[in-house]
Amino acid sequence: MRWPGNATVWYPCVVTPRRIVVLGASGAGKSTLARELARLVDGPHVELDAIQHGPDWTTPPDDEFRARLAAATEGPAWVADGNLARLTADVLWHRADLIVWLDLPLRVVLPRLARRTASRIARRTELWNGNRETPAFLFSRNSVLVWAVKARRRHLAEYPGRLAAAGVPWVRLRSAAAVARWLAGFSAVSRRPPGTGRPGPASR
Repeated sequence: MRWPGNATVWYPCVVTPRRIVVLGASGAGKSTLARELARLVDGPHVELDAIQHGPDWTTPPDDEFRARLAAATEGPAWVADGNLARLTADVLWHRADLIVWLDLPLRVVLPRLARRTASRIARRTELWNGNRETPAFLFSRNSVLVWAVKARRRHLAEYPGRLAAAGVPWVRLRSAAAVARWLAGFSAVSRRPPGTGRPGPASR
């Protein structure tokens, strides 16, 4: 089904989703949404970055990453946020009840990302496994801003086809207002008895 005015594609669920994957570029609000969804479904919030980024920003071998991700999402309810489709699509996506793609425009994502990164640098915020962002994350040719631009282009090229082939219900939200409205609908549905409804349409 295509919801009017937002080009958001949705395949309806017969039950309220309890295993959810949240996709989107850095700064799109994946972790913020995933934390709230995890609270609503009463399951763990699994950050792919926490599995992918070891001490000193080292990354585990692919097989280890997949095994740790599978173990973290073996329960009946969970919400995982992150991309890494090459590593996660065949391990995670097919086991989800719903995939949410936050496809916000760069004019929204980049200022958010710049503010977040600057704050983390200034406060020396400790992230996953003791890692901290440095000025190079903001002021270099490989900055998080450059990464976000490249990632969104890649998502636009890859995700429609990958999601269509996954065989899992999915929704694409293209604005902060759409995310807020969709979350409000999901919150309302999640409080109903099982099988009585599904998250409603989003709009710009």
